[in-house]
Parts: sequence; structure tokens; C-alpha cells
Amino acid sequence: MEKQNNKVILITGGSKGIGFGVAEALLKQGHQVAITSRSQEAADKAVEQLKASGDIIGLAADVKSLQSQQQAVQKVIERWGKLDVLIANAGVGHFAPIDELDETLWQETIDTNLTGVFYSVKAAVEHIKSAQGYIFTISSLAGTNFFAGGAAYNASKFGLTGFSQAMMLDLRKYNVKVSTIMPGSVATHFNEHEPDQEKDAWKIQPEDIGKLIVDMLNMHERTLPSKIEIRPTLPK
Repeated sequence: MEKQNNKVILITGGSKGIGFGVAEALLKQGHQVAITSRSQEAADKAVEQLKASGDIIGLAADVKSLQSQQQAVQKVIERWGKLDVLIANAGVGHFAPIDELDETLWQETIDTNLTGVFYSVKAAVEHIKSAQGYIFTISSLAGTNFFAGGAAYNASKFGLTGFSQAMMLDLRKYNVKVSTIMPGSVATHFNEHEPDQEKDAWKIQPEDIGKLIVDMLNMHERTLPSKIEIRPTLPK
């Protein structure tokens, strides 16, 4: 595939997992990429691993803070003068039956996975509108499929899926595209899992999500895949 027209792209939660895989794929297409992490050390480590692939910066930012997201966006604008694409990827997973789920874990899940995306979008949306750009949210198959022990996570991802689809309708009049990607099992560090190349070979790989986003950015502007479910071909 030919390299796409150069875009400036901000990825929340880009220091590992899906965000890292997406950043690598986009850098190889010639885009400028900013990744965020709650830890500047983690962001710097990821940049060190990715910098051979292209022009990248790492920023410490917490999606649970609107001010933090605004500061991250401002640093992107100061560096490259524009923002074309937001990939709202940062997320957490806490799982427990409702009678064992405490309010701290509930609040962190909602604040990160749902309110955090709202803050990221609010910080970036005017720049995205000016660029007639693209917003991707990373939801989950758990955003339409509930399961025992998933009260907090299901609520956050059901909410994110609905939020994203309503946002798509709000922004399409500005020639802004919004897509929700809903992966199933992905080989990442999610929920304190340690990826294993052999044991996780059946799962979606982060680079697969990266390839998907590259392809969606390359799609003709007349066409909008607004909600994408992606799952392993063969479950374990």
C-alpha cells in the first residue's frame, strides 16, 4: 500500500498494547504520531522503541483529567501545527460480581473508559473539525455483549459504543468521520495479562488493529465504517 497523505495523529494510552501497535503501523505510513501514557517514563520508553519507524513524541497525560487532555492536545499543536486524527484508546478493565465490586473500581472504570474518552474528544474536537479529520474510539465486544462479572466494564463499553455512535451523527455534518472499533480477545497487557507469543497466538494482535486503522484512513472519504466488530477467527 502506498503511504497515505501525512497526518498528525494523537493516540491515548499508546505506550503498550493496542495503542503501541497502532502507533507503529501509522508511523510506517509516514504519519506524525503523539502517544500518551499516565507515566512520562512509559511514554519515553515506547518512543525509544518506535522512533526508528518515524516522527513520534510521548506525552504524560491522564484521560481522567480534561485539563491534562487539553495540555496534551496543545503540545501536539505546538509541535506540528494541527491535529487530524484522535484515537481514543486508553482503557482499564476491572472485573468482579456486583456484590464484590467496590465503588473505587467502578469509578475508575467509568472515569477512564467512558468519561476519559469524552475528555479526550472535548480537548481535540475543534482541531479535528478544522482538519475535517477522524476520531476513532476503541470500545470492545463487551460494548454489546454482557457477561457475569462485567458490570463495570460492560457499563463503560456499552456507554462508549453509544457515545461514539451519537458523536458520529453529531460530527458528520463537519466532514468529520467517527468510527468505533470493538475488538474481542487481543494479545496485550490488559487486566495485568502478560502476553505470550505462543499461548496468545490465537488472539488478535495489536498490529492487526493497526492495519485496520491504516486501511480505514485509506478508505474513500465517501464511505464511513462507523462500527467495526473484530474477533479472533478461531476462539481458543
